Amino acid sequence: MPSSAELIAEIAREFPGFRLVSKRESPLSLLLDVLLRLVTLGAQSQFLTHYHTVLGYRLYTPDSWATAAEVDRVIVLRHERVHLRQRRRYGFFLMAFLYLIPFFPLGLAYGRARIEWEAYEETLRATAELCGLERARSRELRAGIVGRFTGGAYGWMWPFRSQVERWYDRALAELSQTERFA
Repeated sequence: MPSSAELIAEIAREFPGFRLVSKRESPLSLLLDVLLRLVTLGAQSQFLTHYHTVLGYRLYTPDSWATAAEVDRVIVLRHERVHLRQRRRYGFFLMAFLYLIPFFPLGLAYGRARIEWEAYEETLRATAELCGLERARSRELRAGIVGRFTGGAYGWMWPFRSQVERWYDRALAELSQTERFA
């Protein structure tokens, strides 16, 4: 497993200008925290403490980054690299549009859900590779990921729990069939 520092260097080679920024030191992140608390009626209250955010070629890190286990940092970096690649593929404006608009910014954000499904598939792959398939299958990870899609933290982006659970099960089944894990 590459260290998080090695992976950061690798990402920086792929995306010149990439850098990590502490959300606490970012006026933009502080503003987004307030706005997200307002529009989600307080449901997204951990933006500064637990959620990672890619904007442009910067990864804004929460308070929890400093104390995260090395393997968890690597998993997060792999997830966020997917978003960096999506941004390159779609361009800044289309990526922002897809993430924020179709169909509704809250409650039925299909564009955001599709973008996050792709990134969370990498989260599952990285978890299986680095921690074993059983951890990728764990109730805790499943509940966390499904909850991000159906709960207020991501603005109830896709409220159809059974559809999100089917996607999760399908992604795990594909991992089990195509790859071998420790």
